[in-house]
Amino acid sequence: MDGSTTAPTKAKPKVGKPIWPKVPAEFVRAMLAGHSALGLAFAALIYVVCFSGSIAVFTYEFMRWEQPERPVLHEVSPQAADAAFRAVLAKNPKAHDLFIRLPEPSSPRLSVHGDDAQGGEHTWYADATGKLVGEQKTPWSTFQATLHTVLHLPRAWGGFIVGLTGVALLSSLVSGVLSHPRVFKDAFAFRWGGSKRLQEADLHNRISVWGLPFHLIVSLTGAFLGLTLIIVGVLALATFKGDTSKAYALFTGPSVKDDPRPAAKVIDIAAILTNLKARYPDARASYLYVEHPGETGQHASVNLVTEGRLSRGETVIVDGTAKILGEVGYESGSVGLRVLATMTPLHFGWFGGWPIKVAYLLLGLGLTSVTSSGVAIWLARRRDKGRPAPRWERVWTAFVWSQPLGYAVSALAALVVPAPPVAVWGAVTLLATATAIAWTPKAISAALRLATAGFLVLTAIVHVAVNAGRIADPVAWIIDASLIATAAILAGSVWLSRPKATA
Repeated sequence: MDGSTTAPTKAKPKVGKPIWPKVPAEFVRAMLAGHSALGLAFAALIYVVCFSGSIAVFTYEFMRWEQPERPVLHEVSPQAADAAFRAVLAKNPKAHDLFIRLPEPSSPRLSVHGDDAQGGEHTWYADATGKLVGEQKTPWSTFQATLHTVLHLPRAWGGFIVGLTGVALLSSLVSGVLSHPRVFKDAFAFRWGGSKRLQEADLHNRISVWGLPFHLIVSLTGAFLGLTLIIVGVLALATFKGDTSKAYALFTGPSVKDDPRPAAKVIDIAAILTNLKARYPDARASYLYVEHPGETGQHASVNLVTEGRLSRGETVIVDGTAKILGEVGYESGSVGLRVLATMTPLHFGWFGGWPIKVAYLLLGLGLTSVTSSGVAIWLARRRDKGRPAPRWERVWTAFVWSQPLGYAVSALAALVVPAPPVAVWGAVTLLATATAIAWTPKAISAALRLATAGFLVLTAIVHVAVNAGRIADPVAWIIDASLIATAAILAGSVWLSRPKATA
């Protein structure tokens, strides 16, 4: 070899050269188009589901707020649970099933749900001795929970639509990230003082990124929970040749043969709870579902919750003699069942107590804001391009602020009149949206926010007046104070957004 020959040297990368490959502009445009199309097609549904879901995190607390005079029980004896069960069964000895809910941190009350001789369903509260003290009447709590889960439609259709909305939200989140290659790099970048549309776009993108893990979790779990019927159907088709009964058997545990002959004695709830405590000393029974009480085939499914586990709890099957037959496997079975057991607490934030619930409320409202601002940004972009849609701008603003107002008015109505809250909510939504006929978006937003603030304060005042001297549950005071604080925030937001006086 010639000594003058030198080995080639590797070229040094230029300073400032990007580490990540450049995303093709065509791909970004396609993702942005898909993101916009999905967001616009499902905007109203996503907004309603996200807003209602944020409030539904506190469903149990609202139930306590509606009936603050009921006994607050942090635990009850097995004998008290058995006494409450027998008292409700005595109202209809031929009841097909009874549901016993035991006190737990989020709902410290003892209740039994069953049907009467005419087929009507009721839930009764009991005191620490198991004596029935009154019937559960929580129309507003039931309204807001049902709105989120099935939109007050038939369960099969409502669940499907909510699940489909979750899929659309999940797809919109993914396409939104992919359509903004710099979204993570610019996570803390704001363009203040310039175009209002750019400011809103930055806030939209920042909230989307900051809450992305939460947004992905709630949309994925919401889609799964809403589409359960379809998922089970597909599982049955793929595994059991379409036999859905075999598919559902995977989630019910050991079976008990149906035997309608009269039993020697009614199933003993106290004995069941005592036996379970001995077998599972670290677990707490949260509810019992008793089927065919008084028949030879009577049995119970008991949910056991172990503190510190992210799970809905394990379900244990017990026969009519209080013998433990086995577990379904939500905490001891396959990986699939264990993952399934995390879906509900992950979706609703029902784990970790108040701090997690408050975080879910704020993050949920953030996701609601992202949905609202996404449509507003699209409308503003049309306006900037010379294709304004003023009517839709007014309609969207009115619809967005109709939801908090509808919730406030329906909560107030539930305290003083027997009208169904869903009817009140629907009427308020239509009337508030009708303000788009004549008002400007800014006037609509200010008027509906002030109206919501007023009704929230009025709701808190009426609640205290209606329950004067009977509030035994401190959560009622916390919620009333929260309603007033929320009203102050809404009124303050209107005051801060008012036009500045010029010299």
